[in-house]
Amino acid sequence: MFRPSHSLTVGNAKVTLEEGLRAIAGGETEIDLSDVVAVDSAAVATLLAWQVAAMNQGLTLHFSSLPANLESLIDLYGVTDLLSPASVIVAASTRHH
Repeated sequence: MFRPSHSLTVGNAKVTLEEGLRAIAGGETEIDLSDVVAVDSAAVATLLAWQVAAMNQGLTLHFSSLPANLESLIDLYGVTDLLSPASVIVAASTRHH
């Protein structure tokens, strides 16, 4: 399980992004955000980049313990479905052709 530090902002996004990408490259599929308290739009971009990296490797990435301020930003930017591939798969599988 990869666990970013307490801050995921423009000030440290590059380093945190790279750490997460290394974890994903190593096969990690769980990112625990319980320690993260400070976020900005860079946090959303970082999560999206991790999700793309995981999908490119054929992995399903799971984010756990998202802080409320990060959930609010994800909702504000309208990317909830992009960061929750399981919900997208469920929604797509319930469609009738």
